[in-house]
Amino acid sequence: MVAFTYLAVALSAVARSLAAPAADPNADAPDFELNGDRLMCRQDYNQNYKTSGNVNFSPTNNGYSVTFSGAGDFVVGKGWRTGTTRSITFDGATTASAGTVLVSVYGWTTNPLIEYYVQEHTSNGAGSAQGQKVGTVTCDGSVYDIWKHQQVNQPSIQGTSTFWQYISNRQTKRPGSGTVTTSCHFDAWKALGLNLGTHNYQTLSTEGWGNAGGNSKYTVSGS
Repeated sequence: MVAFTYLAVALSAVARSLAAPAADPNADAPDFELNGDRLMCRQDYNQNYKTSGNVNFSPTNNGYSVTFSGAGDFVVGKGWRTGTTRSITFDGATTASAGTVLVSVYGWTTNPLIEYYVQEHTSNGAGSAQGQKVGTVTCDGSVYDIWKHQQVNQPSIQGTSTFWQYISNRQTKRPGSGTVTTSCHFDAWKALGLNLGTHNYQTLSTEGWGNAGGNSKYTVSGS
């Protein structure tokens, strides 16, 4: 895969490759809105990548929907051009009828170059979890297994590189609504020596491969 000049995302797994993200020239500058007594940062980044199959992605100003069938490899979602220790709330559902499908809080950092996942739903129980299981953590009332995996000479947001993936995989999959407190995962990773760097983009995303079929629809907010 190659870097796109409009909207793109980075993703990886053992049998798959990566696509480096590029700036979206049509995205609005990030701003804020008051939701009750909480100041929310509006989403300013869309993910939209596929290699083959039927993938119909429809982003909105506060979320996205996607239907897919026969998908060889895709990832779509909604989020922020710059990640941080925000709490991300999502409301919606995912249905998987074929292939591997996952819903994650997903992002990258640099210095060090890290690709990370907080997997909320995995149709096969593993999603991108691979490599070495290094611990567990309880965040937002749920137990997650923590994995690390090294990608060697693979495409990334900094070109072909060797880098680590950090993955929190929820033991009980959740295809519907919930909240991910990213600081809980980041702190758990750090305690295990899995250090993040300077944040790049951060999204809630739906990903699929292996002739994936199904649909997702979510609204997304962060505070």
